[in-house]
Amino acid sequence: MTDPIRVLVADDQSLLRGSFRVLVDTAPGLTAVGEAGSGAEAVESACRLRPDVVLMDIRMPGMDGIEATHRIARSPKTADTRVLILTTFDLDEYVYGALRAGAAGFLLKDTSPDVLLAGIRTVAAGESLLAPSVTRRLIAEFARLPRAHPVSGTSLEGVTEREREVLLLVARGLSNTDIAEYLHLSHGTVKTHIGRLLSKLRARDRAQLVISAYESGLVSATIIPERRVRPGSGGLL
Repeated sequence: MTDPIRVLVADDQSLLRGSFRVLVDTAPGLTAVGEAGSGAEAVESACRLRPDVVLMDIRMPGMDGIEATHRIARSPKTADTRVLILTTFDLDEYVYGALRAGAAGFLLKDTSPDVLLAGIRTVAAGESLLAPSVTRRLIAEFARLPRAHPVSGTSLEGVTEREREVLLLVARGLSNTDIAEYLHLSHGTVKTHIGRLLSKLRARDRAQLVISAYESGLVSATIIPERRVRPGSGGLL
């Protein structure tokens, strides 16, 4: 039997924490291993319990969810822990801050229970997840920024032309399967390119590849050809 996905719930509202915990505990293949009411508690609990996924609220007293995510993503003790941001706020500054901190995904609290549970399984499996509406806003925000120089000095030195093509499509939000179809490559070849990009750009996951693509100046919303993605895959990064 496969071990259940271990989830830590971090939210400053006890009622919501309890509701999320019940939802997780009643879902097949998932188990809640603890709760945290602040960012500091989330970091301490993550280091102690080593969950697979942390459901992280952004606005919490003291240390907020973004700083807590940053500490969890950078700590050797929680190198295998993935953070899924869950919040009522979809402002661009929160999305950008969460992804830069190392979050594997970002969903809104009005997300349906089925989508939330699917999101937990997605990030636990090593993928990254953004709500489709958030993905569109993030792309539009980066496209609006001045392009005279990279936002934070992100460099694509050493990235091959084919890897740049793959990075462009990752930034658009296509899955590995969609990228393979679009570039007429095998699924394994796309996975190899993704792995090399993660290594060369020192990115924790695909979500940070998106950040690297925009910060480097490689990508804008106007230079990637539009492509219809199969239903159900458009929110995955």
